Amino acid sequence: MRQLRDTKRLKAWLRAGKTVELCDRNKRIARIIPENLEKSPANWPDFEALAKEIIGDRVLPGADLLIEERGRY
Repeated sequence: MRQLRDTKRLKAWLRAGKTVELCDRNKRIARIIPENLEKSPANWPDFEALAKEIIGDRVLPGADLLIEERGRY
């Protein structure tokens, strides 16, 4: 518990990726786990290729799309 007062050392351990365990009379009562700051960005699907596959080369004006959607209900 005494080592938790030394925040510089604690931060250094966490930046190094180490997990810190908090013990009371040799019994673990808590764990401090470092935050994963180096996350890689999620892989997004290629929406342009997907739209081209679904729609093709045709281009519909917004008014035509609106008329088409109104006809469904």
